[in-house]
Amino acid sequence: MDQGAARRVELLLPMRTVLIVLAALGVAAALAAIGDTFLIVFVGIFLALVFEYPVRFVMAKTHLSRGLAATVTVIGSALAVTLLMLVLLVPLAGSVRDFLQDLPATVESLRESDELSWLGDSGGAENVQDGAQQISVSIPDAISSLLGVAGSFFGVFLAAFTILFICLFLISDIVNLKRAAGSVLMPGEDERWLDVWERVTTSVSRWAIGVVVIATIAGTTQGTTAWLLGSSYAVALGVIAGLLDMIPNIGATIAGFILVPTLWAEEGVTAAIIMLVVVLVYQQLENNILTPKIQGKAVSLSGFFIIVAVTLFGALMGVLGALTAVPLAATIQIFVQELTKARREKVAAVKAALEPAANDSEGAPH
Repeated sequence: MDQGAARRVELLLPMRTVLIVLAALGVAAALAAIGDTFLIVFVGIFLALVFEYPVRFVMAKTHLSRGLAATVTVIGSALAVTLLMLVLLVPLAGSVRDFLQDLPATVESLRESDELSWLGDSGGAENVQDGAQQISVSIPDAISSLLGVAGSFFGVFLAAFTILFICLFLISDIVNLKRAAGSVLMPGEDERWLDVWERVTTSVSRWAIGVVVIATIAGTTQGTTAWLLGSSYAVALGVIAGLLDMIPNIGATIAGFILVPTLWAEEGVTAAIIMLVVVLVYQQLENNILTPKIQGKAVSLSGFFIIVAVTLFGALMGVLGALTAVPLAATIQIFVQELTKARREKVAAVKAALEPAANDSEGAPH
């Protein structure tokens, strides 16, 4: 046989597999083409899940109809957030901007401190200095530019308006949507999948509300500590700590790497050590007391899967993906658990049937 002869390999694929692959590619291409619109719809649906339980609470306390309770809750929350933004956003954003613009000077001060002077002009120190310089240069001078409002106010308003009403109409119409979904499901299946919906809603709503509360506590605690230690960037550090705390598992650690060196550069090594102790103690309080009390078991994911989810969803959707990675992963887990429930029950039954036989063989005389 000629060793140089070309071989022909035939690959047989079922038409169903080909169609599924083509459909998946088509959906991916469509999402890429309408990326911004898809993101708006995603945020609207996500907020609807977040507001579902607050709306039910308002309905239970006021006996309002679902539509009216949803309007009061969603519009009221939007107005409250808008007022807070008008009062606090500009000064908070200005403080963060000043901190980032002064970052090169902060790094330089840290390099010149007695404790770190041995770093000198090492490659690592130079890289950090260059990175700080690039961040500082990229920060715009105008607050309006920093907030991304200048020249695009109408676009921002339209996106916010669309998100708000997608959320509102989904919550208001959810009963009809459930009824429509139940009408195409076999008896028994409707209860099964509506129960899945309830579990997803509970998970997302409790997680989101808990994250906002815990992030506020984190930002306030660490920002106040920085202020008491004499930092001129206390407000900015509090905002940064609160925002980063929303990123599960790694956010608080990243915040520590920002707060501690900043206090070191400004107030010396003693202040930095105090800040480090506060960060570490707060993390333990958050992980062992605040999160269990506020969020409970809203999500039950291992640390490994949380990190993987943050990495993957962060790569797909940027900061928004990293922030929503945990509830998205929890939702996927709920669906996977439901789809594999019958299989797991079957495996458990087989194992239970084999255990008596195994015990009898172990107890039999040799």
